[in-house]
Amino acid sequence: MIPLLPQKGDTVVSTMKKTLVLTATGALALTALSACSSSKSSGSAAGAGSTTAAAAAGSTGGSAGTPKDTKHVSLMVGGIDKQIYLPYKLADQLGFYKKYGVDVTLSTEQDGGVGAEDAMISGQVDMAGAWYIHTIDFQTKHKSVEAVVQLSGAPGEREMCATNAGVHSGADFAGKTLGVTDLGSGTDTLTQLIAAKAGLSKDKFNRTGVGAGSTAIAALQKGAISCVMTTQPTVTAIQKQNLGYSAVDLATVDGATKALGGAWPAASVLARTDWVKDHKDETQRVVNALVDTMHWINTHSAQEIADKLPAEYTNNKIITKDDYVAALTQDKGQFLPDGIMPAGGPQTILATEKLLGKADDSVKLGDTFTNEFAMNANKQEGYTVSTTPADGNG
Repeated sequence: MIPLLPQKGDTVVSTMKKTLVLTATGALALTALSACSSSKSSGSAAGAGSTTAAAAAGSTGGSAGTPKDTKHVSLMVGGIDKQIYLPYKLADQLGFYKKYGVDVTLSTEQDGGVGAEDAMISGQVDMAGAWYIHTIDFQTKHKSVEAVVQLSGAPGEREMCATNAGVHSGADFAGKTLGVTDLGSGTDTLTQLIAAKAGLSKDKFNRTGVGAGSTAIAALQKGAISCVMTTQPTVTAIQKQNLGYSAVDLATVDGATKALGGAWPAASVLARTDWVKDHKDETQRVVNALVDTMHWINTHSAQEIADKLPAEYTNNKIITKDDYVAALTQDKGQFLPDGIMPAGGPQTILATEKLLGKADDSVKLGDTFTNEFAMNANKQEGYTVSTTPADGNG
């Protein structure tokens, strides 16, 4: 799934296959989870850091009108220390959850563990930090899930190929074995999409799950795969070790538009529609914090962003902090400045699913996302909305 977390762009995978990893400490977090609302904001699990910006229950802070009563929300991220998912933890580090009176328990999915979107749909957590595409996947399975704030307009992924692979487009996948996070994941979907757009059917090449981070690097190094769909900082680690090159760039909105025909909204906050209906206050507070974070990202450098993140996110066994900053500088363009679903984005995602035979014209895009909370958040803080909002028409 997603190391330095698995590269999970995601689609639904078996809940039995995964393991929920909580980052909150002690019985308080476990009790909160069982009630489907969690306590203290915490760092991610499994070495992803424990520094927290959450305040004690009842704290306030921030601008005038900040709620004085603290709400509790649990949110699992599909790889919390990956650059594509950095806003969730950055909001914590900046104290923005506290600012808006919401106590967010952050957790992360792990290799072989339960997927963030699966944990959300089963009620193990309230929200998921995962790709928007899951909302369509769920709808085709008659489950109602919506994206309540959109953080990126591109997958943040690159097809990294071994130096001698000879791959420069989807047409070159023929006869090769390609690494993805997991079979059925978002990286798997994107790999098939790149091939399909080049006229190559999925039976003409092999796909295998290799995770991400060190496991993906090892598979490429051993020659078990010709290429791997992965994100930063794994991309930079592969380049630094001279193991491969970027054959297809889906890391920024411009790159995704060139390769896929339009903005390809990826990282978002997903929640069950019934939960959102019953928890509008909690939802608004989380979105407020993340919209504030997106504007902060838009107005600060990669170095400033890296300086706010836990040290183990930016300097670990596969990458140095300088590498992390260079990678983020290169791919910072994936992040949307205001949390608004971009015009045409849902249609591009639906076209992806239809091309791969995973959806049809019966999908109601208007039920898969809402800009209501993000628009409210921007208005509350006086931000200018620079993204042209999407509509729900197919």
